Order: sequence, then C-alpha cells, then structure tokens
Amino acid sequence: MSINTADFAALAVTVVLFAVIYYLDYKKGVDFGLLTLLGTVFGIAVGLGFGNHFTYVEIFGRIYTNVLTALVVPMLLFSIIASITNLSESIHLKKIGGKSIFYLILNTAIASTITVIAAVILKVGDGFAYKVADGYQKVEVPSVVDTIVNLFPSNFATNWSEGQIIPIVVFAIIIALSYNAISKENESVKPFKAFIDAGNQVIGQAIDWIIGFTPYAVLSFLARAVGRSSVTELLPLLSTLVLSYILCAVQAFGVEGLLIKFVAKLSPVKFFKGIAPAQYVAFTTQSSVGTIPVTLRQLKEALGVDGDVASFTAGLGANVGMPACAGIWPALTAVFSVHMLGYHYGIAQYAFLILITLVVSVGTVGVPGTATITSTAVFAALGLPIELVVVFAPISTIVDMARTMTNVTGAATAAVITAATEGLVDEEVYNSDQSKHVAVNN
Repeated sequence: MSINTADFAALAVTVVLFAVIYYLDYKKGVDFGLLTLLGTVFGIAVGLGFGNHFTYVEIFGRIYTNVLTALVVPMLLFSIIASITNLSESIHLKKIGGKSIFYLILNTAIASTITVIAAVILKVGDGFAYKVADGYQKVEVPSVVDTIVNLFPSNFATNWSEGQIIPIVVFAIIIALSYNAISKENESVKPFKAFIDAGNQVIGQAIDWIIGFTPYAVLSFLARAVGRSSVTELLPLLSTLVLSYILCAVQAFGVEGLLIKFVAKLSPVKFFKGIAPAQYVAFTTQSSVGTIPVTLRQLKEALGVDGDVASFTAGLGANVGMPACAGIWPALTAVFSVHMLGYHYGIAQYAFLILITLVVSVGTVGVPGTATITSTAVFAALGLPIELVVVFAPISTIVDMARTMTNVTGAATAAVITAATEGLVDEEVYNSDQSKHVAVNN
C-alpha cells in the first residue's frame, strides 16, 4: 500500500486543531456554538491547505455519523415510550392531555408544511456542489402504497437494522399505550416503567456525549467538502440560514398569532406582550427546558392561564412538538438535500416527509442537540446521507437561537389555546393593561 505524505500531513494538522478545540472546550469553557464555528473555520482551512488529501481526516466525521445513527433507534424507542407512559401520571389528563398534544403536534405540522412549500418553491439546495462519501447508495422513493404499508412494524430487527424509523416509532407507541392500559390495575408492570425511564436517561447521556464531538465532525467533513469543491460553492448555505430565520419568524409570530386569534379567540398582541420574557430567555439561552420556569410564570401571571394547564402543556412542549427543531429545520435541510442529490419527489413523498417530522417530534424527548437528532432521524427514514446533517451544523448553531424561541412560543400557544377552549383562562388577567409581565431577572 502506497503512503501519501500529504494525507498524513493533513491528518497531523487536523489532530493539532482537534487539540486546540479540546483545550478551548475543557480548559477555557468556550461556548459550544463558538467551538462549532471554530471547527468550521478550521475545516475550511484544512480543505484549502490540503485539497483532496482528506483520506484520513474524513474518518472522524464518518465515525461520528455512524455512532449518531446507531443511537437514533434506541433513543426513539425509549423516549417515546417514556413520554407516553408519563402521560398516565399527569393531572387532568382526560380533560387537557389530548388537546395539549394535538395543538403541540399541529404546530409542528404547520411549520413543516410551510417549510416544505417554501423550500420547494425556492428550490433550496438545487445546484449545491457537494459530493457525498464514496459508496453511498441512492435510495429509491417508495410508492404511495408501499409508503403506507411501511409505516407499520413487521420484523423489529429488520426495521432497526435497515433504519426504518416510522415502524420503530409505531412499535413504541403500541407498547406505551399497552402499558398505560394495564398499569393502574397491575402493579407488577411498574418495573417496566422504571427500566424505560432509566434507559431514557442513559441514552440521553450517550447522545449528549456524541453531540459534544460535533465541532470535530464539522472540521472533518468541511475539510473534505472544501477539498472537493471551493468555498464559493458552499456559500449557498448562507441563504439557507437566512431562510431558516424567516421561517422561524413566520411560525413564531405569524402562525402562532393566527392560532391565538382564531382558535383561542384572544388578542395576539396581549399574548406576545405576555410571553415576550420567555421568548427572550429562549433566544439567548438556546434552551427550551431551561426556559420552562419563565414560560410557566408568564403563562400564569401575565396571561391568566390555569396553573395545571400551564405546567402540563408548557412542560410537555419542551419535549414534544417543537415546530422549529422537529419541523422547520429537518424539513428544510431534507428538501435541500433532495434537490442537491437530484431526487424527484412528488406530492406524496413530500407529504411523507411532513409525516416523518410529526412522528419524530414525539421521539426527541429531553435530549441535547434536538435539531441534530431530529434531522438524523428524518434523513435516516428518507434514505438521505446522514453526513449532510453535519454539513449543516455550522449554520445550525446560529439558527438555534431562533429555533428555541420558536419552540417555546409554540408551547405557550398550545397552553393558551388548550386553556381557552376549556374556559381555563382568566381573561381579566389576560386583557389587563397592568404591568404583570414579570421581569426576566426577578
């Protein structure tokens, strides 16, 4: 076997740059988003410096995507069962549970649909110059009949090994509903719930670790991407970033405002004034879960939402639905990839894409790097190259602020609509002009 010194030189430089990222991360505590952007700069530099000598550099990115793909199915299996079985323990489930879940999922459905329409019309990704890893097999788009049949599990092992996401999710839903049906009368099944909850936490921790390697994977894949093409050919990703912000704004302020006005029959202006502190915290912290206390406070004190409804729906909304992380982002990047690869999707295939985002939105419960996980699951279900998820990572970190704000706004909208349709909104508080919008730092 011949030894190419340029390949080894590229590897040596990459390892040094990895060491720099590691030092900034563990010794200096540099923000994850900044590290990812730094990985982007390093990757471009390696690509420009060594051209197509990325034989060993790309190994790190390929390992990252392989491990991430391996964790998707167990993550979905445990998290969906955990989230659905948790519902049986929630207050007022029969009264508000169904409505809360419906409006959370509706948010994702609208976000995905708008995104797909916009991305198709604008032809995002069309002509983008990027060559996927050697050996990638183009997956044929199934017919409508096969699509319907393939939604349901057949052989669990086969579904898992072939990355068939939807049957796994359906399987998880069946198991979770079966547990809920017998758990109250049969105490012997309680250990099953404990196992699922423990497994959910363990898988979440594993994903947390893997996501932590994103800056290194970005460096690896962008070095290869730039080595095969040029920086100017990668610039179309910036237009995707801008479109992402526009779509998040349309969803957070346009769609949610219309839902408040026509479904909850309340003033959108009052809603946005009341929820603004939570939006601000979500945008700056990029954490839906971390924003929950502020969201709850604003729902109850500024918008007059019943405490039980607020707690249930806002808490669930940090884990289920997520119109931006589970709807806008994976749908946009998937359509981008479809155009880039020259696939020919029809209405049925795009409808299937939207359906996948809805199903996956139930299965990304409480894990870090939600947008990365949802995109990985959607790409796996569509047969798209998982490595493209990493290619989008540099702009994904910038979009995450808008995505988190949109997710939190969607959860708050679902809470207000659920409460309003059940007569559980104190409209005097909601419509009050008094300064009840608690300051963020209080």
